[in-house]
Amino acid sequence: MGASFIPVFAGYLHDEPRPKAWAFAQKVFWDVALALAAIALLGAVFSRQVIAALTIFGAHQAHWALAVYLNRIIFPAILFIGLAAIAASILNSFHVFGLPAATPIFFNLSLIACSFAVIYRPILRWAPAEYRSPAVALAVGILIGGAVQLAMQVPALVRRGMKFRPRFSVSDAGVRKVGRLAAPAFFGMGVYQINMVVDTIFAASSRMPEGSITSLYVADRVMQLVLGSYAIAMSTALLPAMSHQWAAGQWTEMKRTFGFSLRIVSFITVPAAVGLILLRQPIIQVLFQHGRFTSVSTALTTRALFYYSLGLPAFAGIKLIAPMYYSTHDTATPARTGAYALGLNIVLNTIFMLLFFRTLSNGSPALASSIAAYFNFGALFFLFRKRYGRMGARGLVQSFWKISVCAAGMGLAAYSGLRFLNFEGARTLLLQIGLLAGIIAAAACAYFGLAWLLRCEELGEFFLLLRRETAPAVESGV
Repeated sequence: MGASFIPVFAGYLHDEPRPKAWAFAQKVFWDVALALAAIALLGAVFSRQVIAALTIFGAHQAHWALAVYLNRIIFPAILFIGLAAIAASILNSFHVFGLPAATPIFFNLSLIACSFAVIYRPILRWAPAEYRSPAVALAVGILIGGAVQLAMQVPALVRRGMKFRPRFSVSDAGVRKVGRLAAPAFFGMGVYQINMVVDTIFAASSRMPEGSITSLYVADRVMQLVLGSYAIAMSTALLPAMSHQWAAGQWTEMKRTFGFSLRIVSFITVPAAVGLILLRQPIIQVLFQHGRFTSVSTALTTRALFYYSLGLPAFAGIKLIAPMYYSTHDTATPARTGAYALGLNIVLNTIFMLLFFRTLSNGSPALASSIAAYFNFGALFFLFRKRYGRMGARGLVQSFWKISVCAAGMGLAAYSGLRFLNFEGARTLLLQIGLLAGIIAAAACAYFGLAWLLRCEELGEFFLLLRRETAPAVESGV
């Protein structure tokens, strides 16, 4: 929603009186509410068909009926999460990022609360006897968490002038423009999630080992620690900044803003990818190998994480380059390249499952997604350069070369730490945590030390960002 709404709203804020801008925001909010309510209702009513579509390759169907029931509980959360996204987009347009970024914390807290017996046991009394599982409580937690995400942002919107009187309009010029941008933006911005659905469908194949779907999910969550904490945070700030720059005709500054962001995010994601590849087994073992998550589960998850980590820089790059298109009111091009990437993902998944299954096993969907991500980013970069001129590729290549050298040194330090500290011999969780933390700390010191020796300018810029002194610089493209 942000991809289609923020560029148009930024134009209203730049060119129109404030009351007209708020009237436009109200119409979009309530039109989206009506559309999402209809989708939520249809998703719940046709829950059986939704689950059937996701298990076309013959998944293990022991819990199929429970999945249908859980989907009926969860699907209405689309309404709250979608409206929370609109609220966040409005606040982001005013360069308010802290509150929208904090709302997922409370979403997670609602899940954590519903995972405790004192909460989930009363919830289970409402469920039919055949569906009484703690998973039902977690589904309710998702629904509650979505509502909390929206409710937390309402006071901040009211303080800035938003009125929540229902106003519906599909004929308003601004609303129609958002509608025209929204359909391709939905696909282009959501291609990562769509690819994850595709990966899940292939992972549900009866040829895959049991637990493949969970292994992909867990590996993706670990990778999202990097994407969510840095790349997505940067892209969230980029879209309103570049939308204002585009509205003001500052095209050169917009490209400089992108270049700055790509260098800084690469400074984190490239070594993070190396670290996840080398330390994937200790990380998964420390975080998850407890209770029913056994060494077999760890082996499945580390295989998936290895192949997802190969694509981490590309996944991050897409998060940064897509907002540049959206800020120019072009949502069609990312949608087209995303469609080609999705097609490539499906083709590769098919080839890997039929021809290379013995080698790749449950890692094949992750590898297909990583390759498709590099294709997607390369196509978006090439097309934008072709339309709007040079993107400072020479400077980017010089930065990537230095970053790669530093990441290689860091990888050597991590590998040496694994070999000489004998992580496999650690028998207690506390000792494992200590060894892993020591290896990560030593590898990080090696990376930052090499960056200092090679005079990587991203090192200073990174620490400036950590001190929050670069917000004006980012907005001006420095």
